[in-house]
Amino acid sequence: MLIKDYLTNEVEKIIAMLDFEDFPEMHKYLASIMDEEGFVRTSSYEIASSLIKCDEPQELPGFMIDFITDLYESEIADGNADAMNDLGSQYYDGSRGFEQSIEKAVNLYQQAAENGSRQAQENLGYCYYYGRNMDSPDYEKAFHYFALGAFDGHLISLYKIGDMYLNGYYVSKSEKEAFVIYMRCLETMTDEVAEIVAGPVYLRLGKMFLYGIGTKKDYKHALACYQRAEAFIYDMVAGGNVMYRKSLDAAIKGQDKAREKLMENLPDDEWVFDS
Repeated sequence: MLIKDYLTNEVEKIIAMLDFEDFPEMHKYLASIMDEEGFVRTSSYEIASSLIKCDEPQELPGFMIDFITDLYESEIADGNADAMNDLGSQYYDGSRGFEQSIEKAVNLYQQAAENGSRQAQENLGYCYYYGRNMDSPDYEKAFHYFALGAFDGHLISLYKIGDMYLNGYYVSKSEKEAFVIYMRCLETMTDEVAEIVAGPVYLRLGKMFLYGIGTKKDYKHALACYQRAEAFIYDMVAGGNVMYRKSLDAAIKGQDKAREKLMENLPDDEWVFDS
């Protein structure tokens, strides 16, 4: 953790440099952590975690990137696993002006995972699943890390295990098992978790109901799932998760296909009314 006097001086400098019109939330937050005597009493990790969420998704100026990075690194030096994971996530995403470096991200995730961070273990699952910073995917390690997250209630880890059953990655392919897992995600989902999980899960279920994958075809359920997927994924993309743009397009196209199938099942007879 940064020394209090040094941290106070740095916060004062940042407030002076920060444009209030461009970053009102950030400016107000920094002003709020100064006590009556003008000192910062908040931890470096809490400051970094709060700043990274302010004024999203606007890109941050270089001096703010440096400041947030310094805050995280000071906590990492003290063994803070959450700081390791969070800084790793900034490098992984490369958003808001942060350098994108999968290599740095994986290294930090590994440090955090070794120090007990369940979120870092889930993030490593993603890295091994997609082969980030490695020659090819390692589905065995991906399953291992997703299982750790799923056992601890992480629904992203759970639905990724569903994907592995759906595709037969490391485990024996079972579309029915994948369907059960996706439905389980919906059953145990809280409103907070739904913001990042519901969209992808509903998108998968929409496809399964539409084509009869792991369950019976049900075009009405398919349409409802695709509609819910669109609503949740739209908010994700609007909030800065542009990587889900293709998923948003898929949810919209899925609705068109489901409606087409529903219309095909309507009777062809025309109603004739007596005059």
